[in-house]
Amino acid sequence: MTKPIYVLNGPNLNLLGTREPEIYGNTTLADIEESCRKEALSLGLTIVFRQTNHEGELVDWVQEARQSASGLILNAGAYTHTSVALHDALKSFNQPAVEVHISNPYRREPFRHTSYVSPAVTGVVCGLGAQGYVLALVALSRLLRTA
Repeated sequence: MTKPIYVLNGPNLNLLGTREPEIYGNTTLADIEESCRKEALSLGLTIVFRQTNHEGELVDWVQEARQSASGLILNAGAYTHTSVALHDALKSFNQPAVEVHISNPYRREPFRHTSYVSPAVTGVVCGLGAQGYVLALVALSRLLRTA
């Protein structure tokens, strides 16, 4: 059996559906997980879906994924713009990885225009709402088939 895709979520994403719906919409993280599980099934993949508000735990999961995952989807939330530790962990992940943002950070505050994650991943999906996760799964599926 193929190793799963890790779908990792950072701080405050547990508040989706209620936090700033004008930016993030009304979709909850549970809704996103359900959509990802359905899409993964249709693609013949499995996923490990997690969320944490703690930077060190997110780093631990990326390190775990080195041995346990065939690919990685990461919405690091605010850690995108601050975490060198997360950047370094991602640099050691030698499989395809996609950074996801529900909103388009380039249409927001200037501090959100810098990503420590982007230089360490294969690609980025941003500004397409919750469907960005599903699009990232499709992209990873195709990357894994051609690897």
